[in-house]
Amino acid sequence: MQPNEIVAWLRNNPEFFDQYADELAEIYVPHTHRGQAISLAERQLLTLREKNRSLELRLGDLLEFGTENDHISEKLHQLSVSLMQADDLASMIGTLEYHLQHRFGVPHIALRLWLNSDCNLREFAPVGDAVQKLAQNLVSPYCGPYVTDEVLSWFDVESSTLKSFAQFALRTGGEPFGVLVMASEDIERFYPDMGTLYLQRLSDLVSASIRRAVPQFAPDDEPMLLTEEV
Repeated sequence: MQPNEIVAWLRNNPEFFDQYADELAEIYVPHTHRGQAISLAERQLLTLREKNRSLELRLGDLLEFGTENDHISEKLHQLSVSLMQADDLASMIGTLEYHLQHRFGVPHIALRLWLNSDCNLREFAPVGDAVQKLAQNLVSPYCGPYVTDEVLSWFDVESSTLKSFAQFALRTGGEPFGVLVMASEDIERFYPDMGTLYLQRLSDLVSASIRRAVPQFAPDDEPMLLTEEV
């Protein structure tokens, strides 16, 4: 018989362990770590203990992730409240930068907008066609070590010191009107496989805040509202 056939038979005939309890107690198998022989019952107990330790570690990781997510959610809530209290676009951008740098610990932030506005903030400095095309293609936030040379020029630090980036498009009604880029000297801060759920929520939040603060938005750019039929 093959080993899998033996296992299947034992599963289908659990009474075997009661009928041959004495014989099973006399079977000794190697210890997984010490090399000495132990009884089959001791080996089973050892396996259960190892599984229990593994489950405890996984539970600890889940609790840690849950606590971290709670902290991020609370920071996003505080940012949302502060953005709603901002009186104009300049104070809204200042609020955004403060929260990202001092609450989220993001050292470098760059924001560019291409809207019909007479605002003279640096965020409205002209951008190239490549950046606008990039925003069109950013259907979800990007995290990783690469950005274009133009984007690098937006930061007031030596570009060679920046090792990782998170960038996402700002949209209303599906059409991008800007891009927000966060940068760090830590190559592990924004890595390609990291989750982007909260970055997407941040994108939605910033997009809506700017939309509210810039009255020159074209009416055609209004997002569609879905209503539930009654």
